[in-house]
Amino acid sequence: MIIGGLYTSISTSDINNDIQVAILRKSLDTIETSGAELTKMMEASVTPELGQNIDISI
Repeated sequence: MIIGGLYTSISTSDINNDIQVAILRKSLDTIETSGAELTKMMEASVTPELGQNIDISI
């Protein structure tokens, strides 16, 4: 009976660890995406006047 309970406890622990790892992976993906978007915004702010003026000759 003790071995059965121990196996159940280990199995539950493994499932919990797998869930935590999956959540951490999803969080890392979200952080990487946010970082890439932030980098794009920072690069765009280097030349904020770009695209503000239009030269037209008639």
